[in-house]
Amino acid sequence: MAPLRWCLLCLLLLLGSRAQKFPTRDEELFQMQIRDKTFFHDSSVIPDGAEISSFLFRDTPKRFFFMVEEDNTPLSVTVTPCDTPLEWKLSLQELPEEASGEGSGEPEPLERQKQQVTEEEGTELFSYKGNDVESFLSSSSPSGLYQLELLSTEKDTHFQVYATTTPESDQPYPELPYDPRVDITALGRTTVTLAWKPSPTASLLKQPVHYCVVLNRQHNFKSLCAAEAGLSLDDTFMTAPKPGLDFSPFDFAHFGFPVETSGQGRSLLVKPSPKLGRQASLRPKADIQKICIGNKNIFTISDLKPDTQYYFDVFVVNSRSNTSTAYVGTFTRTKEEAKQKTMELKDGKVTDVFVKRKGMKFLRFAPVSSHQKVTFFVHSCLDAVQIQVRRDGQLLLSQSVEGVRQFLLRGKPKAKYLVRLKGSRKGASLLKVLASTRPSKQAFPALPEDMRIKAFDRLRTCSSATVAWLGTQERNKFCIYKKEVDDHYSEEQKRREQNQCLGPDMRKKSEKVLCKYFHSQNLQKAVTTETIQGLQPGRAYLLDVYVIGHGGHSVKYQSKVVKTRKFC
Repeated sequence: MAPLRWCLLCLLLLLGSRAQKFPTRDEELFQMQIRDKTFFHDSSVIPDGAEISSFLFRDTPKRFFFMVEEDNTPLSVTVTPCDTPLEWKLSLQELPEEASGEGSGEPEPLERQKQQVTEEEGTELFSYKGNDVESFLSSSSPSGLYQLELLSTEKDTHFQVYATTTPESDQPYPELPYDPRVDITALGRTTVTLAWKPSPTASLLKQPVHYCVVLNRQHNFKSLCAAEAGLSLDDTFMTAPKPGLDFSPFDFAHFGFPVETSGQGRSLLVKPSPKLGRQASLRPKADIQKICIGNKNIFTISDLKPDTQYYFDVFVVNSRSNTSTAYVGTFTRTKEEAKQKTMELKDGKVTDVFVKRKGMKFLRFAPVSSHQKVTFFVHSCLDAVQIQVRRDGQLLLSQSVEGVRQFLLRGKPKAKYLVRLKGSRKGASLLKVLASTRPSKQAFPALPEDMRIKAFDRLRTCSSATVAWLGTQERNKFCIYKKEVDDHYSEEQKRREQNQCLGPDMRKKSEKVLCKYFHSQNLQKAVTTETIQGLQPGRAYLLDVYVIGHGGHSVKYQSKVVKTRKFC
């Protein structure tokens, strides 16, 4: 068994005629041939047992060579396309007898050598066209010079090549288990859990491996190289292969020759290709993620989008050689977002609604009869709430609501209304909502623009306090309640008790002061005052006024804290 050798003989056979004799003055010949830089740039030699990464320009074939020195040698050649299909073929040129010995005489002219390399195509052993990882395997190969030629007709692309003369028992790539499928063991709206059987390379061959998971929304990948090509949309990956993996046989700068990057002498290691850079910038961004997770064979992916199809691939990577093998990928669609339950609003009836902090609730109103106008009453009991109203999908209203608001909208035959309520960031919200096609029949009481309670400081005594509040032109019932609080009654405590939807029925009978009716056609005179008696000297009291509508629904004014005089 003979390995693939990095040797001067192989390079000379690569670059010259198959009949060229190896000179005795090899140093002189080497200096003569190295001056033709372009000739060396057209070829590369494949090392034995190492995977190399290289690059193809579109419609520009690339050739690799290696030599097998003895007959009956096992041979394996594997080509991995990365991001586009490749055409490749492997051919053999048997060595003449004089090429393998210590020949003598002068070397043939260089131009003639190049012409003979082109004319002598050799025997084609294998060919393939596609984007699968494909291999040529032979348990007994003849000696000779082997040529691997690759071509990409679609676009500039990366690829990988692995060649070896070691027996098949020496697995260059990690092995897959008997069942190489990737299974989905748990599925949610934003998470997917994957599981797969471990590679025998770790358990049987005792070689270190790790696993990489790749997900995207387009398709499954046949190789890790293909996934990384999709990931690397920036110029770094597209124009700078890994150091030492893509090379010309000689370093011309080391021998004093200037490095050229135009024409046939272009090299990816010297200068990024402008053509490739432009191509990379024009490509759309790929939504691909790669996560390497060590040697565990179960993994949960989070932060996915609901109701979205994803493709999942798992690759086992030999941690020493960095070669990889793809499991059989899978795909699935994440679960939909939990559909919001839609509450039905009945014409003319009040509906109580609870909205979580920053949450949303949807209400539906579908009048059974034709209507010209629709009135929405919204009573936000605590913090402000954002309301949107759509009619048959068209947005009619979007506002912030605090307290009680009334919205009069133009109707439409057989129209359906969707109300969206969005809660505050401060906390949960309580609301009362009413929709009616009969605006004249109001379940909520009419309210003044200012719902504050005013206390008269000069009218305070040791046992009484006088307050006033505004009314409306409509006759309503007003009830006033009092509750003693301590001197340290804070605004936060007061805010917690500002639930305007809690009516007088939630108060103790001992807290009730009185109820009365009043109104005024002149809004400037729609003011009422009330003196609350029987208070204790130097004490603080929380006063509340409720206005109660004809339908029995009440709305609370803003609470007011008053303090009686300590000395009179």
